[in-house]
Amino acid sequence: MGRVRTRWAGAAGALALLAVSLTGGCGLTSGSPMVDDVRPGSIGRGRPLKGASLTVTSKNFSENIILGQMAGLVFKAAGAEVVDRTNLPGSISAREAIVKGDADAMYEYTGTAWITYLGNSRPITDPRAQWKAVRDADVRNGVTWLPQSTLNNTYALAISKRNNARYKLKTLSDVAALAKKDPSAVSVCVENEFASRDDGLPGMEKAYGMSVPASRIQKMDAGIIYTQVSKSSSCLLGEVFTTDGRIKAMDLDVLADDRHFFPNYNAAPELHAKTYAKYPSMAALLDPVSAKLTTEVAQDLNARVDVDGRDPHDVAKEWLVEQGFIKEG
Repeated sequence: MGRVRTRWAGAAGALALLAVSLTGGCGLTSGSPMVDDVRPGSIGRGRPLKGASLTVTSKNFSENIILGQMAGLVFKAAGAEVVDRTNLPGSISAREAIVKGDADAMYEYTGTAWITYLGNSRPITDPRAQWKAVRDADVRNGVTWLPQSTLNNTYALAISKRNNARYKLKTLSDVAALAKKDPSAVSVCVENEFASRDDGLPGMEKAYGMSVPASRIQKMDAGIIYTQVSKSSSCLLGEVFTTDGRIKAMDLDVLADDRHFFPNYNAAPELHAKTYAKYPSMAALLDPVSAKLTTEVAQDLNARVDVDGRDPHDVAKEWLVEQGFIKEG
């Protein structure tokens, strides 16, 4: 699927990426106007953004592109002229575009902001408390955060429904109990970095009192994990992202993180503060959209792109129309 993540980036990694973005620019040398013929539905009535010229951006993986397209289409329906500069490489380039005012809006993830941009090492367990902490801290960077969605693109372990008919696992605590009872039953497929970091598999094992023998851990590329868990007996469990469209497409069960080990990565609109001060109606436009964005909705939308091969822009528009937020023509 080609997702680009910075979740594992420490301070050094973040600074390195920042240096690239500063020396090479934010990637905003080009962009295209959104020419869609859209009009207000349940939001944007009265066209409160008439006369505004706004730029939307995103990172370069499917989900974030879809969310960036949604923001742009909503602004377009509300009367704005919108430049589409989504699909930027990595997180730092899109982030810097918002901070500098080269772009006006994007959807960002609270965990990414809290850990990668704001330099904190420990996530906040309560999703709303983490969002509030991010919102309050990012004011100094000239960034405004609107209320978050319940869409939580975090890490998890998954098992095929076929295998789970036998084991009936629901939580990571269930996995820990199975590993203790029958160590030979548990095999895990993960990415290389996830296998070695304290905020990955080793930390998860510690948090749950779980012990998976090294011989039962396989390391592989993220895209292969889903297929191996779905079709292979060698991977009972696999590392997944909770909003990935392949979870449903490949008939997987996601196990609940019942001890809240993994950080929350809730998607929320991140705006250039000066733009928001000029156009405060942006909140009334995006808040209803965010309220409808759940993890399950994201799985479905991501599957339309990553499984069915559809264009993120078309998927975003289709969903906004389905929900009645905007109308075509």
